[in-house]
Amino acid sequence: MSATVVVSGAAVLLPGADSVRALLAGPEQGAPAVVPADLVGRKGLRYKDRATQLGYALAALVLADAGLTGEDGTAAGTGVVASSNFGNLDTVTRALDTIRAETVTGTSPMDLPNASSNVIASSVAIRHGLRGPNLMVCNGPTSGLDAVHWAATLLRAGRAERMLVLGVEPDSEVVRRLTGGHPGIDGGAALLLEREDAVHARGGTVRAVLGGYARAGAVRDVLDRLAAEGEPARCEAPAGLDAALLPGVPRAGLPEHCGEASGALGVVQCAAAVGWFEDGGSGPVYALTGGAGADAGAGLALLAPGTP
Repeated sequence: MSATVVVSGAAVLLPGADSVRALLAGPEQGAPAVVPADLVGRKGLRYKDRATQLGYALAALVLADAGLTGEDGTAAGTGVVASSNFGNLDTVTRALDTIRAETVTGTSPMDLPNASSNVIASSVAIRHGLRGPNLMVCNGPTSGLDAVHWAATLLRAGRAERMLVLGVEPDSEVVRRLTGGHPGIDGGAALLLEREDAVHARGGTVRAVLGGYARAGAVRDVLDRLAAEGEPARCEAPAGLDAALLPGVPRAGLPEHCGEASGALGVVQCAAAVGWFEDGGSGPVYALTGGAGADAGAGLALLAPGTP
């Protein structure tokens, strides 16, 4: 069994960018909000928060992109790792306000299930019949890359046949209050990870190869640990990355108008790397989170398809 983990599907849903190539070009400013119901229908969305609805749509898109739609027997071995720091913040805030004003007797039975922090991962698994391991990650700016790492770890350990990785963040008044007035990204990205031999066996397409992953207290330490993957051809990183790091390496990041990516950032970065390879780019591409003043940094190297 090959230990090489690859990306076999990628999807993006952001205002002004609905594909990995559109993401690479830069989301259009002033584009309308994403409407999940246009992609998955309205059934089952009524009592779900915005982040879960976005997760439903991204999951459908990435499974289709990987060629895994329909009754093909793939669901039982597919797990989910979702990353979101603000995902159900609206629901939690509303429930707390209700309890404060009316005691617990005033809470809605439709709201309370959504107050669980793992609601995105679990709801997506239920809707799409994905019965593998299920995990929610919500640990700050490194959360998205951490989610990719844990999904790859589960694959290498033989705990799943494939893993769906989601990174989603909503935009709302509550989110903006928490972030000091900054809007949320109101969208996200999804990846499907598999072992390379499994993708070839089913006739799928390898879109990118996962290289090394590192997590440390500073981005410089992360880069030192990734050095074994070779000098990066491109860096996907937030705008605040120290300019002294990776001098001369082309950098890309979401435009400021896109808002706070937070837990979706790392997954969006990986999707952008897939777009880079689709446009003929070579690797490795470094996806980095953290920067000046950050408590922690994380990094992941992604290699072009066909890389040994």
